[in-house]
Amino acid sequence: MTDLLDPIVLNFLYAFIGGVMTLFFMWMGCRVFGHIVTFSIPDKLAEGNVAVGLMMMGIFIGIGTALGLVIGLGLN
Repeated sequence: MTDLLDPIVLNFLYAFIGGVMTLFFMWMGCRVFGHIVTFSIPDKLAEGNVAVGLMMMGIFIGIGTALGLVIGLGLN
């Protein structure tokens, strides 16, 4: 199948699918973590709680790095 598609088009397709997957898993990770903790994440962020903001930043960076590595290594 890859012989039929131009490698540039295939790379753009991989990048698009990878971006959609990354956004989905970041959303899902935020939702799951929101159910685990005993406080409302949006309320704490609205109050200006820096610790909650750093926690969410860590979740997004971790999931993004993990999925980026999986997608990037899958291109070999």
